[in-house]
Amino acid sequence: MLTGRRALGMLRHDVPMCCDLLTSAERNRVAVLSGLDPKRQETLGQFFTPSQAAVLIASMPRLPTEGHLRVLDPGAGSGMLAAALVARVLAESKELSVHIVAVECDPSVVPFLEDTLAACVDAAPDRVSAELIVADYITAATGLGADERLTGFDMVIQNPPYAKLAASSPARAAVRSMGVDAPNLYAAFLALGAGALRTGGQLVAITPRSFCNGPYFGDFRRYLLEQITLDRIHVFDSRSTVFADTGVLQENVIICGSKGGISRDVMLSSSGGHRDEITGRQVPYAEVVHPDDAHRFIRIAANADDTEIAEQMLSLPRTLAALGLTASTGRVVDFRSRHCLLPEKAPTAVPLIYPANLRDGLVTWPREIRKPQWFLPTTDKDKKLLLPQGWYCVIKRFSSKEERRRIVASVWSPDAVPGPVAFENHVNVIHVDGEGLDRDLAFGLSLWLNSTLVDKFFRTFSGHTQVNATDLRTLRFPPLDVLRDLGSLAPPQLPGQPSVDSLVEQKVLDVVNKAA
Repeated sequence: MLTGRRALGMLRHDVPMCCDLLTSAERNRVAVLSGLDPKRQETLGQFFTPSQAAVLIASMPRLPTEGHLRVLDPGAGSGMLAAALVARVLAESKELSVHIVAVECDPSVVPFLEDTLAACVDAAPDRVSAELIVADYITAATGLGADERLTGFDMVIQNPPYAKLAASSPARAAVRSMGVDAPNLYAAFLALGAGALRTGGQLVAITPRSFCNGPYFGDFRRYLLEQITLDRIHVFDSRSTVFADTGVLQENVIICGSKGGISRDVMLSSSGGHRDEITGRQVPYAEVVHPDDAHRFIRIAANADDTEIAEQMLSLPRTLAALGLTASTGRVVDFRSRHCLLPEKAPTAVPLIYPANLRDGLVTWPREIRKPQWFLPTTDKDKKLLLPQGWYCVIKRFSSKEERRRIVASVWSPDAVPGPVAFENHVNVIHVDGEGLDRDLAFGLSLWLNSTLVDKFFRTFSGHTQVNATDLRTLRFPPLDVLRDLGSLAPPQLPGQPSVDSLVEQKVLDVVNKAA
């Protein structure tokens, strides 16, 4: 039996009956934030939902006109989401009652959550009831001792905590025992929340967008999309406005889905922030989750321009594999090869390439970048980390927020630096079965990947600044002859963005369109 459960319909509190519910909840949120210890907040991954964002989130699920709604708010914080949903129920569905089950583990937050829930109940005692479970949600919802109250919900509404879960952590093992691997807390909460729904129940949550693509979230993404059918996705153009007073800089999405739903259409909407005007449109489900995509990427073309770009990209005939090319992560993990790293030139040492060596479309080496620039293999194992002399297209795995494009590609030239080369783990390299490319193909790939078209398409399914080798493998490319033709026109240094886009328009899109 869990401790801390309270029947909040019986609680006494100081919120006046006439006080606006959302104003009261927002006041509690601000009070909680002012008293939080920053280190503990970071450990728990706490980011509390502002009132206007909560209203937007609560507006997305369908509400029945009558009956009873049983709602779970895991990681409830100060209760802002519960308050927003209750306010909507009271305003829109006069014949509908609601019961809130709120779960919160932080004792310093619990009094504010109690106050908010009590205000919800007092707003309409005959239609609203609530209970609070003071516990760690993952612990309470998993294992042989899982709390039976945490299943069978009509709705789960949540702003889950944002923090990584170590592979060896008990929390990650607990979620894995439920049939899914969740690499961080928000994925764990989403997975458990989806599992807590009855058939036909709805999940609505605001989360980082990073789960939409990449191998890191592959297992979780497959599980989530087996549990729920997406009904609506809302994206924010700004990374800084939603949680402005908590200092988080994150690309967020609101997702809403139904358990056991039919894969028909998805409403895609967007706004600058949670206070800005919303635009939206319906698209076929297959445009969001492609039925033939083994990776189950979630692609969010939030407006007509995004859709046009996606259609252009998907009309292209080739993936890297179909071109006979491979994208791989750089082989050198520097902390594992410290014995090979040199700050100065030495006989038989080869170039070592880091992301900072990528400059204006070329790999510039050596550079003074506070990283060793030479790699001296001392064993056969070390030698296997090298690539032979050749042309390579090199892509940063992480782009900084100051860079205009997510994908930043450059060319390694064997004419400039002959001989083998070592690529560090923070870059991706396109090659031919471990061998180099030809010159025109390397430059053609670089121009293509640096184009605005590819950047905009990439943003429809990637919500973070990481570019995985898997992402590159799933992109579409022009045929080899078109890429080589494009590369033959490339100047030694990457031209400005308008020139890159003009070359791509002229040599790729026009050719592909005519062929179609």
